[in-house]
Amino acid sequence: MEKIIREGIVHDNRTGTDSLCLFGEQLKFDLQDGFPLVTTKRVWFKGIVTELLWMLRGQTNVRALNEEGNHIWDSWADEDGNLGPIYGHQWRFAGGDQLVDLWDRMQGDPESRRHVCSAWRHEDVDHMALAPCHVLFQFRVMGGRLHCHMYQRSCDFFLGGPFNIAQYALLTHLFAESLDLGVGVLTVSYGDVHLYVNHLDQCRRQLQETPRPLPRITIQGKRRPWLYTKGDIKLDNYEHGPHLGGQVAV
Repeated sequence: MEKIIREGIVHDNRTGTDSLCLFGEQLKFDLQDGFPLVTTKRVWFKGIVTELLWMLRGQTNVRALNEEGNHIWDSWADEDGNLGPIYGHQWRFAGGDQLVDLWDRMQGDPESRRHVCSAWRHEDVDHMALAPCHVLFQFRVMGGRLHCHMYQRSCDFFLGGPFNIAQYALLTHLFAESLDLGVGVLTVSYGDVHLYVNHLDQCRRQLQETPRPLPRITIQGKRRPWLYTKGDIKLDNYEHGPHLGGQVAV
């Protein structure tokens, strides 16, 4: 965040709200050190869990999310709540079931270099309410630990960044628990990573906070990742700074 404020280049974009941008950045988190949920502000963990489980089940209508009190996709939905063939459709139904195939391959050949899942299917992008931001992830099993590398073409780092980091950490935990593996390093590689100019005051306020110790996460049961429920996921010892809101650029 400090680097984007210091070195970012101002760009206009499709939302109409200017942003400070960097391109080609990367972050790494060793998941054995704790769960990488931002502590310098309060992040809505239930929203992270319910959105990830919604995507894992292949759902693309906001009504299922709304039943969980989650409205983060509402601004993009049509009058029937549909979002088009976004993440859940791509992971589960676009030319096959990528998640089932991925899980089966990881059981049969855990150390393969082909454990890849993509949300960017060229022929579907124009039919989506929002083109995928987190485009692709790859798992790699090394030394009994499950590592994840996610590529994100575009990241609203103040609002979306903490969600995306935590969701892929949670995804790694779910697959690791399901496959009886330890967790490894989460790597997030960014294309365009940006701060919207109408979030800069909140960012500067957040930067005044001292980071707290990372929380821990527990996954109960061993089942395929898309069969877990929110009750199976427990976050412990989450100490955080204040709530810092911001308007989403649609």
